[in-house]
Parts: sequence; structure tokens; C-alpha cells
Amino acid sequence: MSPLMEQLYSMLSAIMGTDGLSRLFYMLFPLFLVFELPLTIMVLLGVLRWFARRRSSVPKTSLYRPKVSCIITCYSEGMDVQATLLSLCEQTYPGHIEMIPVVDGATVNQPTLSAVRRFNVDPLLYPRRHLRPIAKWQRGGRVSSLNAGLSHASGEIVMALDGDTSFDNNMVSAIVRNFEDPSVPAVAGSLRVRNVWGSWVTAMQALEYVLSIHMSKIGLAEWNLVNNVSGAFGAFRRSFLVKIGGWNTHTAEDLDLTLRIKSYFKRHGDLRIPFEPEAIGHTDAPATLSQFLMQRLRWDGDLFFLYVRKHNHNINPDLLGWPTFLMILLSGFFFQLVLPFIIFIYTLLALFILPGKTLLFLFALIYLLYLMITLLLFGAMLSMVSDRPRQDVTLGLLVPVFPLFMLLIRCWSAVAMLNEMFRRGHEETSMAPWWVLKRATRF
Repeated sequence: MSPLMEQLYSMLSAIMGTDGLSRLFYMLFPLFLVFELPLTIMVLLGVLRWFARRRSSVPKTSLYRPKVSCIITCYSEGMDVQATLLSLCEQTYPGHIEMIPVVDGATVNQPTLSAVRRFNVDPLLYPRRHLRPIAKWQRGGRVSSLNAGLSHASGEIVMALDGDTSFDNNMVSAIVRNFEDPSVPAVAGSLRVRNVWGSWVTAMQALEYVLSIHMSKIGLAEWNLVNNVSGAFGAFRRSFLVKIGGWNTHTAEDLDLTLRIKSYFKRHGDLRIPFEPEAIGHTDAPATLSQFLMQRLRWDGDLFFLYVRKHNHNINPDLLGWPTFLMILLSGFFFQLVLPFIIFIYTLLALFILPGKTLLFLFALIYLLYLMITLLLFGAMLSMVSDRPRQDVTLGLLVPVFPLFMLLIRCWSAVAMLNEMFRRGHEETSMAPWWVLKRATRF
């Protein structure tokens, strides 16, 4: 043992006073060293690889300009859907863009339907842009809207977009260039929080999006290990989407579809799902803590439903291939299903068992450890990843609080999964009405 470690151990022993606390202390750090640190290193190595290739690559001119169909799921967006449609009209993509806003429950959703119908696409101002709205008079849910849009889509590339999300004007061009490779069935787009400084909750989510989602997917995509194609912003090759039957009912349709696509990876070894960091969408995040917790109650509960109940037979190396299978075991099962319970139980035990000074010292060490990781990721994001460094640098003010925010998220994840285990929370989702879920297969 090094002198520094001996000194630290002596200090801990003096504060702890019992061997029981030493065992409790060492329960945490092996989990971090064995699982969290290697994943963080893998993401950072992927980001470095992407950054080096991007700096040395020569821009290529391509004549690949397939027709793109954008399915925009609408329910209660009102006039906000016009901002989405306008951002699609103003794309710099020279090919055809077909916009298919699907208004779900149009009978009671007249404001959104009226906003879609009043939107006018000037053919002189916006050539090669076509609006084909669909009014679904009875509400069928998000999956129903996506499949209705798919049945009317005529483009080679199909995008699934939210009705309250707007996009940078190079989004379609950035997404489409990935599909020039015939081995790409889907591409994940990047999302940013639009109402960043609306509240402290939205600000923390903005930092989470750029660190835990945007930068993480850049790193994972280098190893063909993108974990999810976001439901608010994803693109698919229409022929492949039709081949696998489109979207499936229940909830968390984005991860469900991603897992179904990945089940072809072993049989078609050249398939890959890229992440396109230059395709940026902007969405409003929940502004209050209660709204945020309710959103994550659904998101994290859905993870348990999909991994444990719906796709438990599909998660095997014979379908996924070993790299994807091992990544799902690590990032899906361990990080998203097991680790939240470990952290939640560990936190409760520490709060109720440890004396005050010991508790403070232990949590200070853990906080400093995660703060260093956050600072490392934030520095890498600003220097290599961010397309808006002047805007993102202000998020640095939140870095000292971010480890505490992530502790809250992980403890709440355990609550969300318990809700799914005992109350089958996915059957209470707002993504589909009860009569749709009642007719669906019960897992």
C-alpha cells in the first residue's frame, strides 16, 4: 500500500472507529472502479477518436439526396407545432422534405389541429417542402400516430419528431449523409434543452443533456454502441422500418424500436447505428421538480419494463452479437437497473447507521470523486464536442451541484422501478390511452 493510501486509511480508521464502517466504505469504490470508471474511459476514448477523425477529415460533396418524410407526433402542442414545421421548411437540405404532422385525438385537440391547418407552405419561398397533415379523430397514443404517419410516408428516410421540438437548419442534411452507407438502418439525433434558464431544474437538465446524452452518445457511437435512438428525434431507413413492422405498442417506443433493430446485429454483422452530433433539436424540459420527477418516473420505470418484461428473451448474444450484448448488460441492466438500488440502499444505510462526522467525511469523499469526473467530462465537452461553447460555458456554474443532482436522479430511478415492479407503471403511461394498452399483449 502506498504511503498516501496508508495515511488515508489511518485517517479513516481514526474517524470510523469500527471495522464495520471500513467494510461499508469499501463496498462503494470497487463498484465505481470496476464498472463506472471503465465506461467513462471508453466514452472519453470514443470522443477523442471522433475528435481526431473530425479534425483530419476532408469535407466530401455528395449527390445523395433522398426524399425525407418527417412524422411529427402532435397532441397538445397548440401553436408550438408551427415553430416545428417552420424549422423544417427552413432546412438547407436541397432534397424534398415531406412533413406529416399527425394530430392525435383531433376531436378534443382542436387548437393543435387548427395550428397545423393554418400553417401555409409557400412553394416559392420553400420549394421541395410538402405538408401532408393527418387528423386522427380518436386518440390512439404515440405509437399509433407514428405508424399512421409511416403508412402515409413516401420518403426513403423517415424521421420521428416531437411536435414541440424545433431544429437547426442543417439538421436534415447532417442526418441524411449517414444513410449513404447502406449498412445504417437508423441514426440518432441530438437534443438540447430550449428553456435552459427557465428554472434550476431546466438548467440542470441542460447540463445533463450535453454531458450524459450528447457527449456520451458521441463516444459510444465510435464503438457502435449507441444505447437509444431518441423518440423525440430519430431517423430511420424506411425499408428497414417497414421490414420490422414499424413501431410497437406499450410505452418507451424509442428504446423498444432500438432494441428490435439491434436484434438484427448478429445476423447482419455490418449494421450500425450512428449518432449525428451536428443534427441538433431543441426541446422544452420540465420546468418544475414535480414535473421532472413524474417524467423520470415514466422513463426509468419503462427501462425496467423493456429490459426485464418485454425484451428479456431477446437480450442474448445470438441476436445482438457479443459487443452489443455485453454493453446492454453493463449500461442497461447494471447501470440503469441495479446501480440505482445499490446507491439508494447505500445512502439510506449510511444516513441511519453512521455517526455524523463519519457520514460527512464519507460523503465528502464520494462527492469529490464524482465532482472530479464531472469536471473532466465538462472540460472534454467544451474543448472537443460543444458546437456552442460560449453558451455552454455558462453551464459550468452548475458543475459543483451536478453530482448531487445525479444522486437524486439515481435514487429516484429506484423508486420508479419499484413502481413498475409492483404497480406496473407502464400501464399508466400518458403515451397511450388505457383502451390501447388494455388490448396490447400483457408482458
